[in-house]
Amino acid sequence: MDMLRRSSVFASDVFDRSPTDKELVSQAKALCRDYIHSRLNRAGIGWSKYEHGLAASGGSLGEISSVLLWLGGELEYLRPNIYRNVARQLNITVASESVVSDAFLAVAADIFSTGVTWGKVVSLYAVAGALAVDCVRHGHPAMVHTIVDCMGEFVRKSLTSWLKRRGGWVDVTKCVVNTDPSFCSHWLVSAAFAFGHYLKAIVLHLLREK
Repeated sequence: MDMLRRSSVFASDVFDRSPTDKELVSQAKALCRDYIHSRLNRAGIGWSKYEHGLAASGGSLGEISSVLLWLGGELEYLRPNIYRNVARQLNITVASESVVSDAFLAVAADIFSTGVTWGKVVSLYAVAGALAVDCVRHGHPAMVHTIVDCMGEFVRKSLTSWLKRRGGWVDVTKCVVNTDPSFCSHWLVSAAFAFGHYLKAIVLHLLREK
């Protein structure tokens, strides 16, 4: 609870000015933690280390989390097979921290290899949520923290400049202003296919290695 209160106060302080790299990374990790928590709840898996979501705590970061969760849910609905059993699709064991880290960062690098869009950002969060479900189901809940840290690392190295140009994470809320369903579906489907293409490529690579 203390962490969430600090996140809420922190968010109210920084959204009225240009965020720093450190703030953007911290927010990325808080949003990832919240997304994973929601994904675990939907899968019927409790996570005792996280009791309350950002949306319930209120504030700008809570609003951003709500939008991210909604967009991620839409994405998972559009392409359910892509965002389930990710570990099995990548043919990795979730017992190894280094394997989980390397796999997540490799997926992230491939998704953004042709540029950055909010659709791709949402897709990466959906990957994080799905991978976390796999880890917890296989008895490795500590890997949730590994995935959150990997999200922070990737954002720090690859997304902070892009986020700054858009005024920070709050820019994602603009994605739900357009009420035309085809608008949202278009870039969400594009993001899903970007990740789906990566999975197909990595599976083919693994088959060739065998």
